[in-house]
Amino acid sequence: AGGRGKDGAPIITFPEFAGFSDIPDEDFLNVVTYLTSIPSLEAASIGFIIIIDRRRDKWSAVKASLTRIAGAFPGNLQLVFVLRPSRFIQRTIADIGIKLYRDDFKMKVPIIMLNSVSDLHGYIDKSQLTRELGGTLEYGHSQWIHHRTAIENFAMTVKTTAQMLQTFGTDLAETELPNDVQCTEDLLSAHTDHHSKLKDELKLAVKQGATLLTCIREPVTRSANSKLSPDELENVATVERLLAQLDETEKAFDQFWTKHHLKLEQCLQLRHFEHDFRQVKLALDNLMEGQAGFADIGDSVTRVEHLLREQKHLEEKGQEPLEKAQSLALHGEQLIQNNHYAVDSIRPKCVELRRICDDFTNETKKKYDILGKSLELHKQLDKASQWCEAGIYLLASQAVDKCQSQEGAETALVEIEKFLVTAKEHHLSNPKEFYNQFDMILTPEIKANAQRILQKLEDVQEMFDKRQVSLKKLAAKQTRPVQPVAPHPESSPKRASPKITRPAGNENLHLVFSVSLVGPAVKNEGGASVTANEQTRVNQKKFRLLFLGLIYRVLFYAVPHHIINELIETERVYVEELQSIIEGYASEMDNPNLVHLIPSALQNKKEILFGNLPEIYEFHNRHEIENCIENPELLARCFLKRKEDLQIYEKYCQNKPRSEALWRQCGDSIFFQECQRKLDHKLSLDAYLLKPVQRITKYQLLLKEMLKCSKNSEGTAELEEALATMLDIIKSVNDSMHQIAITGYEGDVGELGKLLMQGSFNVWTDHKKGHNKVKDLARFKPMQRHLFLYTKMLLFCKKREENTDGHEKTASYSFKNSLKMSTVGITENVKGDNKKFEIWYNGREEVYIIQASSVELKNTWISEIRKVLTGQLEACR
Repeated sequence: AGGRGKDGAPIITFPEFAGFSDIPDEDFLNVVTYLTSIPSLEAASIGFIIIIDRRRDKWSAVKASLTRIAGAFPGNLQLVFVLRPSRFIQRTIADIGIKLYRDDFKMKVPIIMLNSVSDLHGYIDKSQLTRELGGTLEYGHSQWIHHRTAIENFAMTVKTTAQMLQTFGTDLAETELPNDVQCTEDLLSAHTDHHSKLKDELKLAVKQGATLLTCIREPVTRSANSKLSPDELENVATVERLLAQLDETEKAFDQFWTKHHLKLEQCLQLRHFEHDFRQVKLALDNLMEGQAGFADIGDSVTRVEHLLREQKHLEEKGQEPLEKAQSLALHGEQLIQNNHYAVDSIRPKCVELRRICDDFTNETKKKYDILGKSLELHKQLDKASQWCEAGIYLLASQAVDKCQSQEGAETALVEIEKFLVTAKEHHLSNPKEFYNQFDMILTPEIKANAQRILQKLEDVQEMFDKRQVSLKKLAAKQTRPVQPVAPHPESSPKRASPKITRPAGNENLHLVFSVSLVGPAVKNEGGASVTANEQTRVNQKKFRLLFLGLIYRVLFYAVPHHIINELIETERVYVEELQSIIEGYASEMDNPNLVHLIPSALQNKKEILFGNLPEIYEFHNRHEIENCIENPELLARCFLKRKEDLQIYEKYCQNKPRSEALWRQCGDSIFFQECQRKLDHKLSLDAYLLKPVQRITKYQLLLKEMLKCSKNSEGTAELEEALATMLDIIKSVNDSMHQIAITGYEGDVGELGKLLMQGSFNVWTDHKKGHNKVKDLARFKPMQRHLFLYTKMLLFCKKREENTDGHEKTASYSFKNSLKMSTVGITENVKGDNKKFEIWYNGREEVYIIQASSVELKNTWISEIRKVLTGQLEACR
């Protein structure tokens, strides 16, 4: 009824009820269990007070009630009050019976027999008792039932709503993002509609809880003098707790939905971006294809001008796709700045778009430059050809008979000089230098045409030179009369003038044909007739080939030897440094004269400080690498031969943290300062103790350089294998450094087999056993775990970073749980995320959903796990 004892103990009343003994034990247990669950844990821990009203009943009824309560009451009992039968005989029997059967009831609390209600008031205040027991506590059973039913319904609503949110959240997490715009829009719309419906359900649930809370508080609201009973206060607390749980669930769901909705919106943005990218890329590819096919540079002024118009048209045609590409690239960069999840997919496309735009712009500019030069060249070639024709015409038009006199010769000379001045106006004074600037664009056809015109220019210039010599002689004063004999200054020494019949009135036409337009003929090795210029070009080409071959041989063999020399020189220095550390520091720790300088914390810890440095020194002191100086191809074999011995570096690196910790403690002692002074070292010991770590890195760098210089040559395969060996050793060293940082694992990690892989992942669990809390929404937030894969076990650890004595942070891995590889299974693909995979245990009783940082990393782990499982299967067979 809501009453409480003086110490706050809840009171349960068993009123008189004739059919009490007829209630089945199961029903009785259910009712009592429910009643004891209503008070708070604090009130229930005090213990319950039971009042059994049997004033109008018999002793047998009292006995039956006590027996049932003693055998089935699930809570902590404080007191049992029995209002015994009022009739004299039954009261007497009850007194005797309680004495005889007290122990049989097996109650560890006192049973107090009361004669009347007034006796009960001595133990419990009237304000905590109902009217049936002479108290003033207001209690309406129907209202009590109504409130409790409403609370239970609301609790079920909260649970159902939370489960719906959990199911929807799980469905969202497992949803695979579509690959096209339409499907993404449909999925976004469907999820948004479902989310709206669930939000409506949440609002209804919250409204239901608020209404219930108002109903329970109604007496207090109606009258300021009213107070809620402890039971009613418990009901208020229960409803408020359910509302708080509902609010917490809603907040968790809203947080997840915000992330999921953002991802869907970003997915839609990505699909739009990809769709636009494909369209723009197609247009750009067509544009670039058209530009690539635009290779002609023209063979005449008219043709080049036509090509320039076509290039202009192509440029104008490309403006629209170029602007779209630039706009799309800008949009992609905005998506990246807004923290889009698909940055790795968007950024390359933006780079690709800008590259194509830049390529088109640069190619267009280059085309314009080439066509501009081609136009200038062809215009100049036309001018040169026209100048040659005009010159030939001038020479042909000078009549021989008119040039015999001094006056006629001088007139002809003036005409020639005036004409030669035009050569400067047309930039023909040095035509070869002019045409050399166009060598980059000359095709064989244009080059042949240019050479023909150059040769023609030379020949015409030669004709003018000879004519000028002849005319100057005629213009000079004569000491004897000039004989009317026509001179033939235009006869070429290169080739005899062809004999032709000159028609009357054109005496000088034969001058035009008397000039050879080719160089002197010679015979090549095959006997064919070639010009001297062509023979010279052949000889130059042979010389260039021989020279380039010589350079190739020098470079090809010099680079590997350079690397070998560097390796041998650094190896020599490395061995000397190791020797100086061992002799100048490690051995001095055993020197009796210096014992007093050694700190107590360093006593008997030489092996910790130096690790297996002497072993590394002995290994390198064999000078095997020096044998490779004359035979670089032996270098790879040297590394492959000693790859097992190189594992000594793993042991050294595993000890390094202990060594560094000891150095931080004792590094500034007088002992080390004295040793450093004797060795005349500029650096302290800790710098030299890093040399082995640096050396293994140096090996792989030098092997990479050797491999670059020896591609596709003999020994390449062995170099690649040697480099792979060094990379494996570095990986093994790195993995071992992580392994020694594992804490909290009770077993010996050395018994787990070889460490194959290690790395950090997001991990979710989906176990069948155990009860998940409604508010957890387990799949919303992943755990951060660092995994170590051994041949026998998979360890799950939590990475922690701690500052060590003011130095940089060092990582440690706190062990959480492990899975035996002999009993695990793997699911390689998880719906909704191609970077996830599952590892399950005992027939999926435990399921671990693991998300890698990339698809490549996921595939590498799956491959290693598959190898382990396959190896176990073969071993079983």
